[in-house]
Amino acid sequence: MEPPHNDTSKQGPGRRRPWVVGISGASGTPYAASVLRGLLAAGEAVDLIVSRASRLTLLDETGIAFRDAHWRADLREWLARGADGKPGTFPVTEADLAEVRYWPAGDLAAGPSSGSYPVKGMLIVPASTACVAGVALGLSKDLLQRVASVTLKERRRLVVAVRETPLNGPTLKHLVTLDEAGAVVLPASPAFYAGATHIQDLVDFVAGRVLDAAEVPHGLYRRWEGELRGGSREVEEAPEAP
Repeated sequence: MEPPHNDTSKQGPGRRRPWVVGISGASGTPYAASVLRGLLAAGEAVDLIVSRASRLTLLDETGIAFRDAHWRADLREWLARGADGKPGTFPVTEADLAEVRYWPAGDLAAGPSSGSYPVKGMLIVPASTACVAGVALGLSKDLLQRVASVTLKERRRLVVAVRETPLNGPTLKHLVTLDEAGAVVLPASPAFYAGATHIQDLVDFVAGRVLDAAEVPHGLYRRWEGELRGGSREVEEAPEAP
């Protein structure tokens, strides 16, 4: 059985300061995968929390069963999969996962549950309306919600990539509460000006905006530079009228 988190005995105090990535049960697990790949590509350490509800969503959207005892193998398979469901789309090695630490969602004594545990901040992607409500109300019913509450009280960066439509009144109020508490409310809304030609492009745009909010450098999408590009392909010259 694989331990739920990595041995850090050789890292020394203050040497590791990760981003916590929380994955809730909302649809949109490809967003989370893209964010994780982006963080690892930027050389960032990651503490990962996968809620119980998100395991069902992950199984439904990818066919991958995320297991505590085999989290590393399951994570590697997940990150290698494209947004279209194709396995092996992205190369993922053991070295890529060396800076990932996994905490079970039911472990309320986990490192990130304390404000004294050093982290850069937290990214919740995707964030369900239930997760939004729990964080806004300070319920801390699982580790994901607890870490989000700690992130807010410690005045660290919290990005909430809410994935739901339409939004009802209570959820809108909860999102306002999070905004007033200092969180970045980031709806998972893909844009098309970046020249998307594939579902992965739309996913990467949202993931890139999450990383932008965290000030993590990436190259996931084409940025707007103030010039019209005529869509995602070269504009062909219209044929002359006969």
